[in-house]
Amino acid sequence: MSCLPGISKKITALNNRMKKISIVIPAHNEEGNVALVYQKIKEVFSGLENYSFEIIFVNDGSRDNTQLRLEELSKQHEEIKFIEFSRNFGHQPAVKAGLDHAYGNAVVSMDGDLQHPPELIPEMIRKWEEGYDVVFTVRTYPKEISLFKRKTSDFFYKILSGLSDVNLTKGGGSDFRLMDAGAVEVMRNLNEDDLFLRGLTSWMGFRQTGIPFVANERLSGKSSYNLKKMITFAFTGITAFSVKPLYIAAYLGFLFSGISVVGYAAYVIYSFIAKTEISGWASLIMTIVFFGGLQLIILGIIGIYLGKIFKQVKERPNYIIKNKNF
Repeated sequence: MSCLPGISKKITALNNRMKKISIVIPAHNEEGNVALVYQKIKEVFSGLENYSFEIIFVNDGSRDNTQLRLEELSKQHEEIKFIEFSRNFGHQPAVKAGLDHAYGNAVVSMDGDLQHPPELIPEMIRKWEEGYDVVFTVRTYPKEISLFKRKTSDFFYKILSGLSDVNLTKGGGSDFRLMDAGAVEVMRNLNEDDLFLRGLTSWMGFRQTGIPFVANERLSGKSSYNLKKMITFAFTGITAFSVKPLYIAAYLGFLFSGISVVGYAAYVIYSFIAKTEISGWASLIMTIVFFGGLQLIILGIIGIYLGKIFKQVKERPNYIIKNKNF
């Protein structure tokens, strides 16, 4: 019995040396993947000494049995925690909710469909131990992925980097990243309505590095990330970090106004030289249609920014939690 205090001290010292890695996984209709993700992550950490882990699944309003599976798994494995939203709030709020409730020494965010390989986590931890505060991943697609998907993804990063004030590496905008607890605390205190975490991570600064990976194929279920959501996401990223579109709208106004003045002056001069009448109807309709369309584009850009202000000033939360087990 006298050795028990000594054993207790050794266990306490061992626990103090252990570093905890929190893994945040948003889940929307992922009932077939959550158990597989847990097994893969458990296998990865079985080969890592001095590191413990927890997985925070964020159920983003799933319509299948994802919540039921999470509740079953959490009863079987103490490493599994879950947050259940009151409805579907979207991928970015789900990641933010996980970050808000993750208090490990470092936090890894990744998708729950295993397209983000858990086998990359040891390399991310190694880079973190070298002193990097943020370790992001640079995604490449296998040949099986459609050309359209690859090209639209590349086009997205080019447009975003060109029109916004953040510089995202091509393929480096994935939400598969590791963040030090200090960086997570900064992210936790940011209060933005239209979340674009990839841009916020770049904007925050800190010491960052990237590591490449090849995206796996989705194991089960169907992705809900369609072209419409991709376009909406692009607009969110651009308008969240830059007012360049407003300047572009002003420049277009000056440009086309100048073109119209010069063009109409040339048309009048030609009419005098050729001794022909100026056709009022055709030129008038063309001018009205052209500038009407231009004005709608400019008003649309201004409207997007006004809409973001409107949503921000109401200060509604990014998400509402219905249930959690921690």
